[in-house]
Amino acid sequence: MLRRLFLVAILSLFLAPFANAAAPVPYDDAAFKAAQAAGKSILVQIHADWCPQCAAQRPIIANLMKTDKFKDLVIFNVDFDTQKDLVRKFNAQRQSTLIVFKGANELDRSVGATQAGPITDLLTKAL
Repeated sequence: MLRRLFLVAILSLFLAPFANAAAPVPYDDAAFKAAQAAGKSILVQIHADWCPQCAAQRPIIANLMKTDKFKDLVIFNVDFDTQKDLVRKFNAQRQSTLIVFKGANELDRSVGATQAGPITDLLTKAL
């Protein structure tokens, strides 16, 4: 029993930094509008599974979401290939487009960024 409690304590310490990380969710219009109405910091990712820039962006964003600074950022994913109406709604010309909002206001966007610095700077604008 003591051994099991020790194992749980060790695992809790190891996993604690990841507990607050928000996971990206598929775009949902009602959830997006609710996040905007609440004044949330929002990232909309226009991505494609085959896109090498999108693949490079994913781990950078995932690592940023593990930090306290970005723990409350809400991330919505839009599939470039299957959600063309949303791609048009967000006026995205290409996959690998990242768009940041604070509430209802679009603050900035980036297309094709694959370096941690520019992606961090973009997400910081939404805070």
